[in-house]
Amino acid sequence: MVARESNDGLDRQTLLTMLRWQLEAGVDEAIQTQPWNRFETSTLPNKSATVATRPSPREIAPKSQKHPASTASGETKVTLEDFEKITTLEELRERLEDFDGGMLKRFATNTVFGDGKAGAKLMLIGEAPGAEEDRRGLPFVGPSGKLLDQMLGAIGLTRADVYITNTIYWRPPGNRTPTPEERNATLPFLLRQIELVAPKVVVPLGGPAAQSLLNESAGITRLRGRWIDFQTRNEAGGLSIPALPTFHPAFLLRQPAQKKQVWQDLRAIRARLRG
Repeated sequence: MVARESNDGLDRQTLLTMLRWQLEAGVDEAIQTQPWNRFETSTLPNKSATVATRPSPREIAPKSQKHPASTASGETKVTLEDFEKITTLEELRERLEDFDGGMLKRFATNTVFGDGKAGAKLMLIGEAPGAEEDRRGLPFVGPSGKLLDQMLGAIGLTRADVYITNTIYWRPPGNRTPTPEERNATLPFLLRQIELVAPKVVVPLGGPAAQSLLNESAGITRLRGRWIDFQTRNEAGGLSIPALPTFHPAFLLRQPAQKKQVWQDLRAIRARLRG
């Protein structure tokens, strides 16, 4: 089948590739071909000249009517106490699907909630989904995930033995680092997710995950290899779990020499799980 060309001589596949590149770069607003002063009503463009707004790649989930307060970036505010009546991971996933995740959710393909079952002894928490994770809706299924599987295998575990998730449930445009505000917006979901899984050990992977989860400002180089008493909350119903931050598999792919330090962390995790 011959692709139909546009007025500019570009075929449909080329145009789609160009649009996909813009989405990856974080473009989220259409502009007109001619500039105009939005403060002057006399310069408003004709209706016929207005460029239609580009539809988002996925429909935006409706805002929760129960929690109308919003952050500056548009996400609906929630607190850990809002999830007291949620007793299963599936219920929490459904609540997350109804959550207005702002720009991140708007331009993601899938919500990447987690992989594993409640009761897993080890819970691994990364930073945010990558491109492959966004396409498949599962955490750590790209190159970093393959290395993570090898790391688990080194201490006698498989993905079936652990629970894996991220601090952010949607891929940031262009794979950029999530902002502190974006991480804080979904932190209550993550804390309740940890309570429902109830692991014996929590392992934040990488600096952003460790800083967000443990409320630390130090970098991962200083945090890794150090056991930290982590609490989901101070009130009744919270969990106190030992946490051991370590390097993210993506970092190890770029810096293979650091695998030696991670092997020490993995051995410490294995000893704690067996203890």
